[in-house]
Amino acid sequence: MDIGIKEEDRKKIAEELSRLLADSYTLYLKTHNFHWNVTGPMFNTLHLMFEQQYNELALAVDLVAERIRALGFPAPGSYREFAKLTSIKESEGSLSAEEMIRQLVQGQEAVVRTARGIFPQVDKVNDEPSADLLTQRMQVHEKNAWMLRSLLEQ
Repeated sequence: MDIGIKEEDRKKIAEELSRLLADSYTLYLKTHNFHWNVTGPMFNTLHLMFEQQYNELALAVDLVAERIRALGFPAPGSYREFAKLTSIKESEGSLSAEEMIRQLVQGQEAVVRTARGIFPQVDKVNDEPSADLLTQRMQVHEKNAWMLRSLLEQ
């Protein structure tokens, strides 16, 4: 494979993108869970917002996995692998709508931090396609965090 990026650099980027994939998939699963289980006066608003967010994440995980493959490496794809790679904690038990929102803000922000942390590696080797993907992901997650955070303001 000769795309202008050395194998060792492609491997490092693929490993970092695998962490982004794990965070994104974990956030997808958490968001979908909260969509199913949210209750309270904000039910309709949150049910629809969570659905929009998990649908967007479902498409995003595919883009991240395909970028890993385009770099020449296998993408992780099991719960076990994702659990090892993610920085997002699973939630347990029944949560209030407000706690769901808080956890999703934290998850959105975690994905942004993971994506931002990959930039030095992709910049170093001029990996513009990965940089573009990271920029797009950060925009989506920063906006989602803002929208969720606004629901917590008094």
